[in-house]
Amino acid sequence: MENSETVGILFVCMGNICRSPTAEGVFTHRAREAGLVDRLRIDSAGTHAYHIGNPPDPRSQEAALQRGIDLSCLRARKVEPVDIERFEYVLAMDADNFDILQRLSPPSLRERVRLFMDFAPDYGLKEVPDPYYGGPAGFERVLDMIEAASEGLITHLRRHHRL
Repeated sequence: MENSETVGILFVCMGNICRSPTAEGVFTHRAREAGLVDRLRIDSAGTHAYHIGNPPDPRSQEAALQRGIDLSCLRARKVEPVDIERFEYVLAMDADNFDILQRLSPPSLRERVRLFMDFAPDYGLKEVPDPYYGGPAGFERVLDMIEAASEGLITHLRRHHRL
């Protein structure tokens, strides 16, 4: 794959207040630990405009902070068609958002849209479940899944982008 100066990664869920900002925060943290953060452009967005400008859900922030990851500076935004051009990886948290992103993408760029859990094949799940309507255990489960997929994505980036 190309050896560009930076690689763009966009995490996407529905409202951009639970899963995708958690993925942005966890992946940024892991990329920093791996010494790759300066070679990456990392962001998150939602397919719906429910929460534009809002910080991540307090439960997401609390769960992440317990693992040393501060999400408080992040703000929700809606994904835009230009994002498909700007980011080499547009990573959906579930099949519904994957389908929305595919429809938003020009045919020539659809391969950029993937399920985030594709980077954690040993985990045995294809989708990161939305914890919004559940209890604290759901947010912990989401963090576990995102950590596993983040490690897989870092391995993939090192292998395919020579980072």
